[in-house]
Amino acid sequence: MLRRREFLTAAALPLAAAPVELKTQAWRARWIAPGGAGANDYGVYHFRRSFELAQVPAKFVIHVSGDSRYRLFVNGKTVASGPARGDPHQWRYETVDIASALTPGRNTLAAAVWNDGPHAAVCQWSVRTAFLLQADDQQHEPLVNTGSGWRSWRDAAYTAVPVPTYQLTGYYAIGPCERFDARAHPWGWEQRDFDDSEWKPVSVIGPAAPRDAVDGPNRWMLTPRPIPAMEETPQRFAAVRNASGMAAPSELRGVTIPARTFVRILADQGHLTTAYPELEFSGGRDATIGIAYTEGLFQTMRPRRMKGNRNEVDGKEFVGYADHVIADGGRRVYRPLYWRTFRYVQLSIQTGDTPLTIEDFRSVYTGYPFERRATFDSGNRLHQQILDTGWRTARLCAHETYMDCPYYEQLQYSGDTRIQNLVSVYMTGDARLMRNAIQALDSSRTHEGATLSRAPSVLEQYIPPFSLWWIGMVHDYWRYADDPEFVKQMLTGARPVLGFYSRHLTTGGLLGAMPWWNYVDWVESWPRGAPPCEPGMMPASIQLQFLLALQWAAELENALGYRQLGEMAATQARLLNAKIRSTFWDSGRRIFSEDRAHQKLSQHANALAVLAGVTSGDEARDLMERVEADKSLAKCSAYFRYYLDRAMAAAGLGGRYLDRLGTWEFMLSEGLTTWAEQDTPYTRSDCHAWGASPNIEFFRTVLGIDSAAPGFSKVLIEPNPGKLTRVSGSMPHRLGTITVALDGEKATIDLPPSLTGVLKWKGREHELRPGRNQV
Repeated sequence: MLRRREFLTAAALPLAAAPVELKTQAWRARWIAPGGAGANDYGVYHFRRSFELAQVPAKFVIHVSGDSRYRLFVNGKTVASGPARGDPHQWRYETVDIASALTPGRNTLAAAVWNDGPHAAVCQWSVRTAFLLQADDQQHEPLVNTGSGWRSWRDAAYTAVPVPTYQLTGYYAIGPCERFDARAHPWGWEQRDFDDSEWKPVSVIGPAAPRDAVDGPNRWMLTPRPIPAMEETPQRFAAVRNASGMAAPSELRGVTIPARTFVRILADQGHLTTAYPELEFSGGRDATIGIAYTEGLFQTMRPRRMKGNRNEVDGKEFVGYADHVIADGGRRVYRPLYWRTFRYVQLSIQTGDTPLTIEDFRSVYTGYPFERRATFDSGNRLHQQILDTGWRTARLCAHETYMDCPYYEQLQYSGDTRIQNLVSVYMTGDARLMRNAIQALDSSRTHEGATLSRAPSVLEQYIPPFSLWWIGMVHDYWRYADDPEFVKQMLTGARPVLGFYSRHLTTGGLLGAMPWWNYVDWVESWPRGAPPCEPGMMPASIQLQFLLALQWAAELENALGYRQLGEMAATQARLLNAKIRSTFWDSGRRIFSEDRAHQKLSQHANALAVLAGVTSGDEARDLMERVEADKSLAKCSAYFRYYLDRAMAAAGLGGRYLDRLGTWEFMLSEGLTTWAEQDTPYTRSDCHAWGASPNIEFFRTVLGIDSAAPGFSKVLIEPNPGKLTRVSGSMPHRLGTITVALDGEKATIDLPPSLTGVLKWKGREHELRPGRNQV
């Protein structure tokens, strides 16, 4: 009989806050490990502890963590999962009130804890396999605190199926898939009535301690989870596209595969998703079931990979990583430990001596629980399609951290994340994941001063320009979120980044040769995305990124009370500005080059020059008109379109934005349901949120809504509707909702209580007050 574990569709309980003492003092709970297990081997382990309650208290708060990952049940019901991803210096724990899951009498805490060992994702830190649970008050500590009273069991059903790092389809940095043998799994282990008498005593590692404790007895420096629990929402496949070995079923419910038969079934979600697949099956002992995942099927793999229209499957090749299940003859539900990314899923089933029935095949979407609060109405279907696609892309690239792509890497790169942050701000008003990202990257900074290119990351990788974009992230947060104390903390990290760059200035006042990977953008003619320049010299694009970072830092230092440091940064910025102008400006062709010889031209250098104020006014406008039109220049990808479009607006050409959506129209023509890594037929990833900048610019450029003061304490409305005669929309603000409606010569602006601002429109300025403003 099926014992449907509640975690398959139920979300965890709401998170609570941890008391102050647990943030500063050693905990009485002990880190525990499964008895006899290797500290850093791959393994899946179960922990249990039962206790008695005469009556259920009004509150029963616990604090829980694990290494590397855990899912906690109370009486068979999921109450928490995590820990939220961090590093040993920011090891997260969840705080949850489990009272609603308790009953009078016997209660059981059960935790699944797993460590991917040598196969772990690049973003997944681990000290060693371990579990920790601490009661919030001393009355409940003897009942539940982790220590010698807990028992454990290694689940032999799981074996790692590593995903190779380098494949024909591209670079991978994710964790393993799994081979799950239902014959070896202790079914019902999380239920209250399960017999754990044969389970082993745990090994007690030692005391737990928060990050701010006087001494940390273990490497886990515990900090409270700063973000909410992830969303989990059931969803169904849109269609079965084809099958071999049997007739294609109309849906994946009640499908029986005869004995000694091999079949393949291709299921289509209808759009890309990040989800836990759930395969419910019965009978068919010893049958093997492969569950393979891909973003889209491939037209060709050589000489270059190409997928073509993602809606088409006929004549194409399925290439993707897979989980594998062995049936035990019972009625079971299999769900992998970690979510997968897919549009298409291919089931490959080989039955043994008895038939196997697929009772149901479904999935549970998961991601950061963003709520879409922004609206935009232009009466144009394409505009809405672009916004919807960008929203889906942003959601699939946001989990416990932002990530570049959910299928291949799942890494939080500064370059990607800066754009994702602002998509979140404009679409949802939720800046918590933005704050978390800034903090994670700050934690990665090394003694040289630079941050890692991405964080968290076990593998050290440096893209120095991404450290500059991180300063941009801090500046963005200061403008849009009302959290000046946090910004002050991050300034202590921005200064070493600028110091790192300053150490590489030559006597001529420009950046000389720099170490590591100096990536700017994916351009076909640029080796590994690094712009060309003379030996011993950084290209103009990177000089300009350094200039922007100095300008951001100067503004932050002055605004937050560090005026001497602000003036130092501003002075350095003025000197660098002049040197860039004299070196990289070709006065004959009236354009900036990447190199001193004025041979290497790009949209990138010119867009950044406008944003950094190296050129302005009529000259900037003339420059951007030519840069946009000149096909001989190195072209900005979907990622760097963010900076190109900001430069167009800064040069007074924002009204052309809606006429320049070809990048996204091309990707829609490819059948993409999310924005790809590159807007070319040969892209690797089908989901990169660095291309979701229209979800910012429809609001910031077209409707003209922007922050006009720190903490978004004032608003600037400067619309650029272009050819539209009527357009309206809204975005969330911490005080309420900002609404803009343009109708011919009439503008109606609604501001939330206490928010004031300015409307700049048709060459005039109008003061805006809280409530309705009509011009």
